[in-house]
Amino acid sequence: MWRKATLRIADDMAPLSCAIVPAHPWVYGLGQMTDSGNYLSPANALGYLAKKLAGSGGQGEAIVFMIAENTHDAFMSGLNSLAAVFPAPAFTQVSRMAQAAAELSTVKMQLPGKAATALPAAIPLSVPTNRAAVNAQRVAAAQMAAAVGTSVTELQAQVTGFIQARAGMLTAISDGLAALKGASADAWVFTHSGDIATAAVELLKNIPQATAVHTAAMMFTGDTLGDLEKMIDEPGRITRS
Repeated sequence: MWRKATLRIADDMAPLSCAIVPAHPWVYGLGQMTDSGNYLSPANALGYLAKKLAGSGGQGEAIVFMIAENTHDAFMSGLNSLAAVFPAPAFTQVSRMAQAAAELSTVKMQLPGKAATALPAAIPLSVPTNRAAVNAQRVAAAQMAAAVGTSVTELQAQVTGFIQARAGMLTAISDGLAALKGASADAWVFTHSGDIATAAVELLKNIPQATAVHTAAMMFTGDTLGDLEKMIDEPGRITRS
């Protein structure tokens, strides 16, 4: 069944294995490509996922997270929020592609002369020979440093520095985990447990945001997805372990 829910990282989530199928405007043969951008409706996205389910059969569980909006700005906002809470490759990649498409559209509207004469932005230069030379220099520097004698005072200073760096790293990890747990994202969610063929039928019932033109969804299927379902924060709803 479809409903709008808030997604959060749960305290007691455990690793799990499942099949993952993304549906977004850049999936080959799925989205509609035009001069103004790439588009995909929820109906087409979910129809694509339903076919995947229908071809599987058997028993299991299915969960779908979906962002569907009518404007590009709202789509980007929803995608960015979801990617921050659940940075799965499909969501982060779609977020980057959608942003790149918007920037390309902006560039196309600029004066041709300005685009033709402007220099590209600076980027790190990295080619195999360059990297090999830099790495060789680093190895040589490390060998020279290792060859130099070290006093007890210097060793003590190094140990103290290591302890302080470790403490700082642990603090940063703790702060990052706290920030992650405090983040949330609103999305359309679908959950089903039991016959997979039935899930394919239920997925296409009462499709949310049916008139939306920007859609990105990710489907998870497996024997048990209880730990992933813990991310779905719905007051009063009991989640499975």
